[in-house]
Amino acid sequence: MPAPKILTFAGSTRIGSHNAKLAALAAKELTLLDIEVTRISLQDYVLPLYDADLDARSGQPDAAYKLKHMIMAHQGVFIASPDYSASVTPLLKNAIDWVSHVRERGDPLYAAFRNRVFAIASVSPEPSGGLHSLQALRQILEIGCGALVIPEQLAIPSADEAFDEMGNIADTHLANKFHAQLSRLVEMARLAG
Repeated sequence: MPAPKILTFAGSTRIGSHNAKLAALAAKELTLLDIEVTRISLQDYVLPLYDADLDARSGQPDAAYKLKHMIMAHQGVFIASPDYSASVTPLLKNAIDWVSHVRERGDPLYAAFRNRVFAIASVSPEPSGGLHSLQALRQILEIGCGALVIPEQLAIPSADEAFDEMGNIADTHLANKFHAQLSRLVEMARLAG
């Protein structure tokens, strides 16, 4: 079977974002596994706040189509999700809302989330490591969008100490879990392809 294509991005565009660093590390690790990886920033897909009236009146923004096409061009997606008030960032939720409603050529709703595999992880200063964000994101993706999210997930606490000077996960146990998660994402994405 050919190697799957994997997309990575973070639910934050903040300068110095720990989750952007985790998405970059995922891209690096997947590249070392000889996987074709695309890393994007949601900053490159500027979207207004989702509003069904706006959607009906003005049509869907080009950025929503571009993001949908980007997701659909990959068999697997890795999302690093910051924890905002025990949930996902408004930026990430808004992107998911727009992509889930973009329809063309008779696509059903949520077409971008079907027939591909998602992996989720979080880095947070909190002791939970962003676990609440992952619970919310899993619910949005699985229940809301009908996506397949692998059971392996990673919540990394103590964000300021999470990475070593080379940008790798400092804690060996967490680093091993991260590698196992990425391997599982590749395995499942290969089957989905």
